[in-house]
This record gives sequence, C-alpha cells and structure tokens, in this order.
Amino acid sequence: MDEDEFNLSIRRFLKKVGITSQREIEKAVRSALDNGSISDQDTVKVSVTLHIDLQDTSLEIDGEIKLQ
Repeated sequence: MDEDEFNLSIRRFLKKVGITSQREIEKAVRSALDNGSISDQDTVKVSVTLHIDLQDTSLEIDGEIKLQ
C-alpha cells in the first residue's frame, strides 16, 4: 500500500464530507430560523454515521452546534 496516496485519498474524502455537511447544516438551520422552529439562541444537535463496508463497521458521531 502506498501510504502517501492512502492518506491523500482519506483527506480528499474527509474534505468532501466536511464541505457537504457544512452546507447541509447551514441550509437546515437557515430554514428552521426562517420558519420559526428554532431561535438564534438555540443549540442544534447533529450526528453523522460513518459506515465502512469492510467488516461492516459503523460509527455514530454526535455533537452540538451553538447558534449564539
């Protein structure tokens, strides 16, 4: 295995995940603010599920995003 290529490939994947996730979170929060279902003082609970086909591995990552 080429360690450099492996690490670069992982970084490209994580960058894609990060950018896509940020856009979706921003869109959901703006929509919720616009329709009044949350206020700008709230904290939004988020989670991401990472599934790796090898060995059928899944990992749930939970967090919170403060709006203020």
